[in-house]
Amino acid sequence: MKKVLLALSIAAMLTACGKKEEVAAVPAAAAVSAPVAAPAAVPELKVAIDATYEPFTFKTADGKPTGFDVDIASALCEQIKRKCVFVEQVWDSMIPGLMAKKYDVIISSMSVTEERLAQIDFTDKYYNTPSRVVVKKTLKFDGPASLKGKKIGVLKASTQEKYALGELKTAGATVVPYEAQDQVYLDIKAGRLDGTVADFVEVTGGFLSKPEGAAYQLVGPELYEPKYFGIGAGIGLRKGEDALKGELNAAIKAIRDNGTYKTINDKYFAKYNNLDVWGK
Repeated sequence: MKKVLLALSIAAMLTACGKKEEVAAVPAAAAVSAPVAAPAAVPELKVAIDATYEPFTFKTADGKPTGFDVDIASALCEQIKRKCVFVEQVWDSMIPGLMAKKYDVIISSMSVTEERLAQIDFTDKYYNTPSRVVVKKTLKFDGPASLKGKKIGVLKASTQEKYALGELKTAGATVVPYEAQDQVYLDIKAGRLDGTVADFVEVTGGFLSKPEGAAYQLVGPELYEPKYFGIGAGIGLRKGEDALKGELNAAIKAIRDNGTYKTINDKYFAKYNNLDVWGK
């Protein structure tokens, strides 16, 4: 009987020892399968655009922002390791929205002018194209005086509006501001306007190359006057953002050097006699 009891005791001890080993093994197994930490999210760069300015900034049929400005912004974001988030904004509210911190930068064909530099800062230029006057082909144009009594539509708060007020209104034209450039073209088509002043590339791609622009033409010289049009389009940002400005300037140079800029340029402008919008 004692032998039986002794055997049972030994068996119980062995069983207990086995359970302890199993319990001890659980934490080790759990440690091996511990979850791996997720990679850090890419920081965003909120970019203001006015999507009514084809071919620089406009929307595809499904509502997606596209155009030269959008592609340039995306290329610059890739260079500085940021994720572009596009924020649509009415043109004449662009600078107030930037100053109110609704977004980080403006990449929407905004010319660098002394007036704007009094409020915000800019990077180096990323393109520079001239503006032109556009009127009906039947109008004999030989200077601003030819537009006396005519209605000329312009984008509100634009360099073209500044030019029209300074040169065309003083010659007797009526200057009518609009919230968006595509609204100007709608009113020209409807017969409520006689013409416009617009960026040469934009008006060619957004109006003259379309059926509604067939009866209109570019007239007069290329308009580059710095007092109206500044020194080209730059990226607008708040004053004091020196680190971001430095990154973006380096990124502009990088995409010029590595061929990305030319690829984007040719995507939109090769059809215009291989135009290089980098300009003067």
